Amino acid sequence: MKANEGRVDPFYSLHQNPTDTKTLIPHLQEHIRNYGQKPNNVTADAGYGSEQNYQWLENKRITAYVKHNQFDRDQSHKKRDKKKPYAADKFIYNPVTNRYSCPAGKGMKKIGERIKLNHSGYEQTLTRYQSKNCAGCPLRGQCNPDYEYRTIEVNLNWHRLKQKAAKRLKTNRGLQKRKQRCFDTEPVFGNIKHNHHFKRFMLRGLEKVSIETGLLALAHNLRKKIA
Repeated sequence: MKANEGRVDPFYSLHQNPTDTKTLIPHLQEHIRNYGQKPNNVTADAGYGSEQNYQWLENKRITAYVKHNQFDRDQSHKKRDKKKPYAADKFIYNPVTNRYSCPAGKGMKKIGERIKLNHSGYEQTLTRYQSKNCAGCPLRGQCNPDYEYRTIEVNLNWHRLKQKAAKRLKTNRGLQKRKQRCFDTEPVFGNIKHNHHFKRFMLRGLEKVSIETGLLALAHNLRKKIA
């Protein structure tokens, strides 16, 4: 809820973004402004799992129970490994030496970095690693048939944050949070669409649709209050 000059206004927002990643930080910033404190933890689905969001939550010391878009796929890694056994994400990283090892076990040294801006303008650091000469390697035909050296480009921070998130999500607390999120959020939309037959907005334009959404949410909450 948003307090403004004695009034209490609901805080929600509609967006025309293809994904939800850009909405997490503004919503949490609004929460902090309204309540004067940050939440201890946040639970969200894979639509909110981006490097920028993870890093922001880490900087704010907010515990994130947030999937990334590869979390569910990684749980079935055996099938994935058979399809792309020589993909860069199969290479083993050693944080102590800051080196990767290729599928043949050969070391790959760091050869450079570059900064990339993603679609939201967030700066990502990409690091390049290169193997020794691949000549004579028995895996070259499948791993690196067209080049003398195998080169990969990885986002080490994104890799670190995804590992951290996956580890947390697999804990007992993480499993509980993931289950509870489904119970808390999905039934709301199902109730509005199925039980109350709301399938299409009657108004047009983002501002008017936002008002209509607010009325739907208000009606939903009133039904819960008097039930």
